Amino acid sequence: MAQQGRTVTMKGKVLGLSGRAVKVGDDAPQFVAIGNDLAEVRLSDFAGKAIILSSVPSLDTSVCSLETKTFNEKAAALGDEVVVVTISMDLPFAQKRWCGAEGVERVITLSDHRDAAFGQAYGVLLGDLRLLARAVFVVDRSGEVRYVQIVDEIANEPDYDDVMEALAEVVRT
Repeated sequence: MAQQGRTVTMKGKVLGLSGRAVKVGDDAPQFVAIGNDLAEVRLSDFAGKAIILSSVPSLDTSVCSLETKTFNEKAAALGDEVVVVTISMDLPFAQKRWCGAEGVERVITLSDHRDAAFGQAYGVLLGDLRLLARAVFVVDRSGEVRYVQIVDEIANEPDYDDVMEALAEVVRT
């Protein structure tokens, strides 16, 4: 069920967001998603690293594909202290195929298809469609959410400069 007043649009159509809204300063909610190898992956698996969590509706759409490839390019310059994760409802098989076809090697793709645990925990589940809204979260090494960007119109890309600026602040501290 969507929470009152928490919405995004998809080509102008208003869609409600389900789950708990995450705010800057919150402890990053834990979740379990599925990796490309079908193994469970938890947020805690990345403990001690700075994390960019990017949620997208589907890697097989042009904007989601472009966003994930852009983060993959940016991740190449970030070093091992930063993890970039893209989460969608796509099946792990589709994510693995997409990564191989697009040459995406630095972004970790995770599937939320089984339980929508990430979507609910981060408040980005488009309940009626069972997709994830386009959003980006930056989590510091101690597990605190330091940046939140929920993209108002799903057909738009996130503001990459804002994300990278927030990440740079996290890496400096």
